[in-house]
Amino acid sequence: MLTYRTFDYWDEEIWNRARPIYEEAFGKHGAKSTAVICNMFRKQMIFLHIVMDETENNPKVVGMAITGKLKAFNSLLIDYLAIKKSYRNQGIGALFVQYIKDLALSKFDCDSMILEIEATEDPVYQKRIQFWEKCGFHLTVYIHDYKVVPEPYQAMYQKLTPQSNITMEGKELFKHLGHFHRKCFQGVKNNPTKKADPS
Repeated sequence: MLTYRTFDYWDEEIWNRARPIYEEAFGKHGAKSTAVICNMFRKQMIFLHIVMDETENNPKVVGMAITGKLKAFNSLLIDYLAIKKSYRNQGIGALFVQYIKDLALSKFDCDSMILEIEATEDPVYQKRIQFWEKCGFHLTVYIHDYKVVPEPYQAMYQKLTPQSNITMEGKELFKHLGHFHRKCFQGVKNNPTKKADPS
């Protein structure tokens, strides 16, 4: 049985259970350090979501995601989402995205969702785009080059309500995505504290 949990505060124990999946998926490029993740919690910028497999006596984390709000568009950004390699291709990722989508509407009062994806013809990344499209996201045309990472990116978006004011212009989306990422790194402390109050 799969269960889902969401955390809006830093908890080192929970993070250490999710981190192997995070590093497995993003460790070679694109991963933020633990200190940066903790800083984002301290600023109340993000939520950590986990998927638990409770079919055995020892429940284990099999998926993780980090999301944050983009207030300009009343949107929820999926900054990271990954499923443990041995649990992939079982539909868990799509269920996890639906869980986050339901949270965005019911708990976070968001009416749209955004994510970034590598802009490359590599079949691995093309498969990721197809996954997100199956989850209801639309790929924007604009290709953005960050100065600090070698890979170009494109934005994907999804309206959750007809009233959503999210732009379909990728360049405009990246203005706000860039601001979000810059804020992540401002005031980073090197010693995360267990269960630190996010305020």
